[in-house]
Parts: sequence; C-alpha cells; structure tokens
Amino acid sequence: MSVVEQARRARDAAAELAVATRTVKDAALVAMADALVARTPEVLAANETDLAAGREAGLSAAVLDRLALDAGRVAAIADALREMAALPDPVGEVVRGSTLPNGLELRQIRVPFGVVGIIYEARPNVTVDAAGICLKSGNAALLRGSSSAAHSNAALVAVLRDAVAGAGLPADAVQLLDASSRDSVKELMRARGLVDVLIPRGGASLIRTVVEESTVPVIETGVGNCHVYVDAAADVAKAVAVTLNAKTQRLSTCNTAESLLVHAGVADTFLPPMLAAFAEAGVTVHGSPEVAAYSAAVVPATEEDFATEYLSADISVAVVDSLDAAVAHIRRFGTGHTEAILTDSASAARDFVARVDAAAVMVNASTRFTDGGEFGFGAEIGISTQKLHARGPMGLPELTSTKYVVTGDGHLRG
Repeated sequence: MSVVEQARRARDAAAELAVATRTVKDAALVAMADALVARTPEVLAANETDLAAGREAGLSAAVLDRLALDAGRVAAIADALREMAALPDPVGEVVRGSTLPNGLELRQIRVPFGVVGIIYEARPNVTVDAAGICLKSGNAALLRGSSSAAHSNAALVAVLRDAVAGAGLPADAVQLLDASSRDSVKELMRARGLVDVLIPRGGASLIRTVVEESTVPVIETGVGNCHVYVDAAADVAKAVAVTLNAKTQRLSTCNTAESLLVHAGVADTFLPPMLAAFAEAGVTVHGSPEVAAYSAAVVPATEEDFATEYLSADISVAVVDSLDAAVAHIRRFGTGHTEAILTDSASAARDFVARVDAAAVMVNASTRFTDGGEFGFGAEIGISTQKLHARGPMGLPELTSTKYVVTGDGHLRG
C-alpha cells in the first residue's frame, strides 16, 4: 500500500478519533497494554530477528541495546500506556474564553492535529509510545521506524491495531510505513494536505533531512549538545556530583551533558576531582589545553568535539574566563536543548537564565531532568528544540492545535 493511501486511511481514522470520548480512548490504551503483555513472546521473537540481523551487520553495542526488548522492557512499555490512560485528556480543554462586549461567547479549545507522522530510529519502544500519545490526543499515527527494527515494529503495530479495533476505534489510527526503502520517508514528507505534522526523532542527520526537505509542517526535536557551566561561585562537591549525573546517568539520550565549561576561578579546585570521577566512570575527556594540564588522560579537543552530540562515554571540556565567555561558547555550539549552570550566586544564575537560548535551562540541577515524565507531564513524544507552537518536552497538550468557537444569537456585524 502506498504512503498516500495509508495517509488517506489515517485521515478517515482521525475523523473518528477526534470525536471519541476519553472513556473510549482510555479503554483502547489499556487494551493495547494488555495485548502487549499477552503477546510478549510474539514480540520478542520478532525482536530477536532484528537483533540477529543487527549483530551480523555490525551495529554498535549502544544501538543494539536501544533495539533490544525483553519481557521486562515490554512490561514497562505496557505500563507507560496504562499511565497515559490516567492522564487528563487535552481534547476539548478550554484554553481561554470570554463574553465579548457585543454578547458573543468566545472560546478557544484544544483539538487534535489530525494525522501525525513520526520518523524515528532504532527504538521499538517509540513505536508504542508514539501510537499511544497520538491516540490519547485524538490523532492518527503514521509510524516510520528504521529498517533495523522492522520486524519488531511490525509485530508491535499488529498487536496495537488488533487492540484498537477490539476497543471500537479504527485500526488505521495506528499504521506502520514500509521501512525497507527511503521512498516511504520521501512520500511522507511530501504528503502535505494528508499529513498535518511530522515529528522526526533521532540523530542530527535525520532531523536535518526532514526539516530541510519536508513540505509537511515539522516540529523539530531532539539533538542535544547540552552544556554544564560550573561558575566561579559553584559548590565544588555538588558540581562534581551533578556534572557526573548529567553525563553518565544515561549516555544515549538527548538530555545527556556533552560539554562542560569551567570558570577559571574554580578550575584548580574543581577539575582534579571532576577528571578523577570521569576516569572512574570510564568517560573520555576531550579537553582544551587548559584542561589537559590537569591530567595526561585528557584527549586534545578539536572544534568538532565542542560541536558534537556524542551519545557515548565522551565529553568535551573547556576552561572559560567568565560567564560571558560561557554564554558565548553555548551560543556558538549549543543546539537549543538544555543548558545548566552550577552556582551559589543568585545574580550569576539570573544572568545565565536570561541570556541562554534553550528549551530548558537548569540551575544547580542535572540536564537529565529535561523530560516529560520528570516535569510531571506524563507521556512525551520528544523534546522540541524549535520556537514555534511547542518548545521543550512535548506532552499531550503539545500534540493538539486549537480552534475558536464563537456562539451568538443571530448576531450581525455592523
């Protein structure tokens, strides 16, 4: 089936989802969760096929880990759907409302986008997360995963479609596009008028391609060259602990710290314990000459290092002379995702927050907190790094648009 035909079927499904009650949608989410648990062996068998092919193709250990499923991971994915069902339904929420001087009643309410296309890489959990968050927000989902997860995604979508249909909603609310060819991505990006919005999730190259080539509106997500700036007024012990967490709590996420900036005034007391902590954690430091002076283990950093989202046990480190220099460095190399300052100076924190341009700015906290769940939003489809419509963690409200409902009693405009 062509992408255009799938998109047309998705539009028909979206029309039904738009008027579905929360009770029906939540029942479908729970049915999806129950079906995943019941059919776990089927999903794991498909996943093993992908893993075997990935090992043969020489995929890295990190990619294979993101691709791998087991009974525990499937159960966690199912639990996420149940948690989603418990969240408030954004559809129909009144954003604002008033009675105009002429007596007209004006309401702005949340409505679904309609058809949401999601292009993503080798994370089968995204298949379920995306399908669930789209359904809860009243949208039909067109899912285009990577070829490396093709069997896993096909098995997951088969389970989800059966559950959705069994709950009384159209199965075409969840559809998987062919991952064997790039043509499906190109067709999806050109399906303007059938697909309402595209959300790319993955590396910089994928996101750049979708943003630059799509005629369908795109919400840009993901790339996170996140910085931690240790100010002259930082508490050294806290700064070491927070920086280590920001880098090592999980290496392969977009909110992981990839670059560390250290004020020269605190370098002598901060860098020796920080470099020792990195070494113990197996993190390779790519440092400026000032950083290399503290340890022979430091690898000389290049301009490319400071621009890199490693997603690995690597970090770039530089010493800066001032907060101004730190902000200038972030403006040059940052991606607008998450930036952090560690300081006991309220004025330095205010200055940093005001001047750094990012979706999230942390003060004395790990970059790893930029997450829909950690923010208390529940489900999240990604972290938007753009400035239109949605910025930061994209929860259920961010997967809606709005419409104005104007109610009168025979009102005429004079």
